[in-house]
Amino acid sequence: MAEIKKFKPTSPGRRHMTVLSHDEITAPKPEKSLTKGFSKKAGRNNQGRVAVRHQGGGNKRRYRIIDFKRDKKDIPAKVASIEYDPNRSAYIALLHYIDGEKRYIICPEKLNVGDIVVSGKEADIKVGNTKPLKEIPLGSLIHNIELNPGQGGKLVRSAGASAQLMAKEGDYAQVKLPSGEVRLVHLNCMATIGQVGNLDYENISYGKAGKKRWLGIRPTVRGVAMNPIDHPLGGGEGKTSGGRHPVSPTGVPAKGYKTRKKQKYSDKYIIKNRSKK
Repeated sequence: MAEIKKFKPTSPGRRHMTVLSHDEITAPKPEKSLTKGFSKKAGRNNQGRVAVRHQGGGNKRRYRIIDFKRDKKDIPAKVASIEYDPNRSAYIALLHYIDGEKRYIICPEKLNVGDIVVSGKEADIKVGNTKPLKEIPLGSLIHNIELNPGQGGKLVRSAGASAQLMAKEGDYAQVKLPSGEVRLVHLNCMATIGQVGNLDYENISYGKAGKKRWLGIRPTVRGVAMNPIDHPLGGGEGKTSGGRHPVSPTGVPAKGYKTRKKQKYSDKYIIKNRSKK
């Protein structure tokens, strides 16, 4: 497990800053054949309008092509290196298959360089191996879970995350997700054994605003600090508290207001809602 490094308070920004030691990383640069260009959108949609506020800038990145499908069945692969990925919180592992192909996967906890991983129905119950849910024992910790067979992993992919296989009934398995939600997933869907690595990611402190800017996150200005033209809570003589319940810049209530229009087709697969503890 990577350690968290602290700094001497040589400046206000350094005083509370912590970073990961990245001891697990074994390769300084990515596999060139598995990367491609990554253009920033700065929170804008296809019309050029801001759809997500507070995004823009940040360091240049290259996208690492990750194998979420794990569809090379019954072909062993050796873990060649564990690498940093700027596009996600988890580390990634470079696999060298015996037929010569190379692929990246999300690196689970306790997967080391030199380990052998396999995907398929006959794979062992071992960290890093991928199997259909119907072949995985109850109680197992899993990640990179498909929602539809053959679609590729969609759930439980961030650092330190894991889901638990709770039960199997008919064609579906009950999976408890990190949020506490219990959801039905088809037994033919694939999932990877183990917990996603880089567990200490949630404990790091950025320390200064500049570090957020490196990540492409821009400042968030309070509505009450704006002018009336810019926000419903803006304006007023002196420091005012807003004068109304908190709202977004477009006037939508910000706390406790339900904005969902209708039931989603997938609601029938949710056994226990994450909000109902």
